[in-house]
Amino acid sequence: MGLVSCSDSEAPVDDQGRVRVRFATDWRAQAEHGGFYQALASGAYERRGLNVQIIQGRPDVDVPQLLASGAVELGMGSNSFIPLNLVAEGAPVKAVAAFFQKDPQVLIAHPDPALESIADLAGRPILLADASVTGFWVWLKARYGFTDDQVRTYSSSPAAFLEDPQAVQQGYLTSDPYVIQQAAGFVPRVFLLADEGYPSYAAMVLSPDGFARDNPEALRSFIAASAEGWRDYIRGDPAPADALIKRANPDMTQDVLDQARAALSENDVVDSGDAALYGLGAMTIERWRAFHEVTSQAGVYQTDLRWRDAFTDAFLPGRG
Repeated sequence: MGLVSCSDSEAPVDDQGRVRVRFATDWRAQAEHGGFYQALASGAYERRGLNVQIIQGRPDVDVPQLLASGAVELGMGSNSFIPLNLVAEGAPVKAVAAFFQKDPQVLIAHPDPALESIADLAGRPILLADASVTGFWVWLKARYGFTDDQVRTYSSSPAAFLEDPQAVQQGYLTSDPYVIQQAAGFVPRVFLLADEGYPSYAAMVLSPDGFARDNPEALRSFIAASAEGWRDYIRGDPAPADALIKRANPDMTQDVLDQARAALSENDVVDSGDAALYGLGAMTIERWRAFHEVTSQAGVYQTDLRWRDAFTDAFLPGRG
């Protein structure tokens, strides 16, 4: 399709008059992106006048940098730290929708009758990546009194966790518990931080302010179509999205997709919280305020950070 660029921030259109939107995800194609692929496969984007291309993430790809360079129109934000970091850096980018009401971040432990709650992990060694130490760990310390001397380095492999029955490992609800179960032959104990009150959103859509200003209807259409895609992926037949995901990522297998989608559905990751009240993709000022309060109290952000600049709900269905 031929493309015609209207201006630096006005999205180009193809020769059928559809607005082109390149959407960068935060990792290779997987069930955690299923709603976006479902919207693409079902024609939900096309029906709303969009020509959407989903660009897979990689370890060496930074979504905010892609947005800043104009390489993509929209991108995916993995957690609430990302929009606040952008505010702190003065970057004109906002979260415009959050399709995971629960951040799928988990702590994983060995089966142990002594573990009645997440608070019982106090004193145990916890394997964390560097980004997690300055991320959800600050909330865990504030909430449960965990201490930095518990921290051990997480190398993206479960080997150290499996070797020590007392060890605890960070993970993602939709992948790591399954990997551990397959490798070790036991069902690990999983604590979903969101169910303990962790206020981060996930699977957010990030938009540069210029794109939102110059393409408001295209942005509204993208969010509405994505909401339709997520609804269909979680509640309906995921086969159309799964087919696109496996085509984009040949390393992905159906069993991994199936268990990940089941984890999203069974734990109400997509349609609980604010989404249950206001619709899929919803965000509220109360959640963002709570997230800024706990992170600023821990010294991650300045208390006077303009945290309200991290998001807008103006483009959600029924708004604007």
